[in-house]
Amino acid sequence: MDIRARSHEELADWMALLGEPRYRARQLLHWIYRLGVVDPSAMTDLPRDLRARLAGLIAPPDEVVERVAAADGSVKLLLEYGDGVAVECVLLRHGYGYTACVSSQAGCAMGCTFCRSGRAGLVRDLTAAEMMGQVLAMRRQTGARPVNRIVVMGGGEPLANLAHCLHFLRLSTSSDGLGISPRRLTVSTCGLVPGIFSLAAEGPPVTLSVSLHAATDELRDRLMPINRRYPLAQLLAACRHYSGATGRRVTAEYVLARGVNDRREDARKLSRLIRRAIGHVNLIPLNPIPGGDFERPRDEAVAAFARHLLDEGTAVTIRRPLGIDIGGACGQLVATAGLAGEGAGKPAAEQGEQARAAGPGDG
Repeated sequence: MDIRARSHEELADWMALLGEPRYRARQLLHWIYRLGVVDPSAMTDLPRDLRARLAGLIAPPDEVVERVAAADGSVKLLLEYGDGVAVECVLLRHGYGYTACVSSQAGCAMGCTFCRSGRAGLVRDLTAAEMMGQVLAMRRQTGARPVNRIVVMGGGEPLANLAHCLHFLRLSTSSDGLGISPRRLTVSTCGLVPGIFSLAAEGPPVTLSVSLHAATDELRDRLMPINRRYPLAQLLAACRHYSGATGRRVTAEYVLARGVNDRREDARKLSRLIRRAIGHVNLIPLNPIPGGDFERPRDEAVAAFARHLLDEGTAVTIRRPLGIDIGGACGQLVATAGLAGEGAGKPAAEQGEQARAAGPGDG
């Protein structure tokens, strides 16, 4: 029994099947989500005989096979699952606490050119319990500081693993779960339009962040193969729908690569493209990956691009590259130590060749 992604009702039913009072579920929830404990032997308010019994019934936590700390206080963990698959997650330190950067898949099928995570293709989806396990493992690294933000921006495409992602988000925001405000949760997508509509209809009103990286279909087709299936007009319509349905501002991630998308004209086109659809742009100076074809722009060029956006009336921030020295920054996550497995999923370049005829509801 993996108790990490269970609701109060599920745990109460399980306790009843074991011949225990249903109120034991509330005690389990407190240990799991408030204290981050899944080892029954540590649940000291449970009867000793029940703790011993549960020790043989509850699945152990995922194994942390590698831990790497960055100079800025960020920590990257490599977690291995029972089937030998491993993923990375990153704990990002801020002045107000920590942000947990969670992976939603082992590998990725999207094939975005800036990203290292999907180079081996998709290995498999992660379950909601495995996603929650990443948060619990990262909480054990923080000491007294809280994990008060979660971003589903690690390895994988969250909206391609929608059912498990939605379950994880509900548990994260539920009073029976982590109890984190939806405003402190962010889901990042490369632009799966049907998933955006589903998230708006079924999920808590979390922040949606869209990896944009280009202001024209021609360039975005080259950088992000998913754009051939869901081009910018469809993506921006989905963003407008999400904002209207949830009342939440949609943000854009824009990786700047030297000589590719960092000119003043690119800033002008970007600002005009996203008007009335996306309320804020996070500029990310490229984090180079081994064997990559792109270069990081100079700091002056990044600052100039931000000024150009501001001149056009677009709100913008430049993302601080936390965890860059441990390969934990944006686009760098990839499971190491030979545990990731070989991806079987086709890259989005092959999946999306039907391109422009697909409507917003087509998957």
